[in-house]
Amino acid sequence: MRRTVSKRKVVLAYSGGLDTSVAVKWLTLERDYEVVALSIDVGQGGDLDDVRERALKAGAVAAEVVDARDEFAENFVVPTIMAHGLYEGKYPLVSSLSRPLIARHLVDAAARYGADAVAHGCTGKGNDQVRFEVAVRTLAPQLDVEAPVREWGFTRDDTIDYAAQHGVEIRATRAKPYSIDQNLWGRAIECGEMEDPWAAPPSDVYEMTLPTATEAREIVLGFEAGRPSTLDGSKLPTVELVDQLNRLVGSYGVGRIDMVENRRVGIKSREVYESPAAAVLMTAHAQLEDLTLERDLAHYKSLVAQRWADLVYDGLWYSPLREALDAFILYSQRFVTGEVRIGLERGSMTVTGRRSEVSLYDFELATYDSRDSFRHSDAEGFVRLFGLGTQTWAKRQLGR
Repeated sequence: MRRTVSKRKVVLAYSGGLDTSVAVKWLTLERDYEVVALSIDVGQGGDLDDVRERALKAGAVAAEVVDARDEFAENFVVPTIMAHGLYEGKYPLVSSLSRPLIARHLVDAAARYGADAVAHGCTGKGNDQVRFEVAVRTLAPQLDVEAPVREWGFTRDDTIDYAAQHGVEIRATRAKPYSIDQNLWGRAIECGEMEDPWAAPPSDVYEMTLPTATEAREIVLGFEAGRPSTLDGSKLPTVELVDQLNRLVGSYGVGRIDMVENRRVGIKSREVYESPAAAVLMTAHAQLEDLTLERDLAHYKSLVAQRWADLVYDGLWYSPLREALDAFILYSQRFVTGEVRIGLERGSMTVTGRRSEVSLYDFELATYDSRDSFRHSDAEGFVRLFGLGTQTWAKRQLGR
């Protein structure tokens, strides 16, 4: 009796976009895999049941959708706010944050299905290949990692042609060849005419920051120990708070980022992002830290924030340094509690007030009123001692 040899299985991170849809067919035909398509809901919107059906039509033997919105918000977005994680001081790590979460779910699914490998739809020029593969090899080094888009070397037009030849249902067209990645924390747009850093982004690339609001308004954001908790006094779960802010702040056209970014692979890339909630939450959180963090702690935390953002951007979420920095950041947030008031107008936001019951701002010390509590006579000796070292250096070595 002949023994049946089962095919190898691969779990593919499936977005429903052009590359991953074609990857299902390519992995089946060119690599002889049985493909399990795994779609992770991190707040990207759209009909994920439709995405699942598209994966099956493309040839996947199984397709799953995992609702990870709360997990993404609590375990990835909140730590980013606390860390003030902005890569190169601008980018709120929109795509960077979802990759380690997706990678962990890929590993979990591979164990459930008895898969030999996992796969992603990243190119050889991008950052996401690093994030997926470093994470997977940290969590499950026994798994192979397939990167069909990197391997096949198709142009975007080639990929569209391959889809047509093999009956793969896609939504991308040559007229709108944008690559878009979206989640609860924002939206990343690239490709097309935006690859020219001099060209203005076409107006039709924006969805989250269309300025529809007609009247100025103020909002009040509340934080508890560094985590966002309230909007105008109403306590909300993180997912709902971020979602409301995306819609509200985005309606004023606030939250667009257009930058030339240094990718991990050494390429400069023009990137366009929409992150309304991130823009307002990161701004408010920083203002509250200004009010509640001691000077040396605040200054050192800014250095930690930069390193933390670099680690996450580079795909090192599952690293001992990131975990160690998280411990420092969590300690720093103990007293970052209070409220920040922000004014919204078409195309702008302005912080107009901040308050905290544990504020380090002392009016009696800060005021220039003659009846303040500051002992002005103490300043003369302090200034002399503070400058004594440079004064001695200048006298002895410069002859002054």
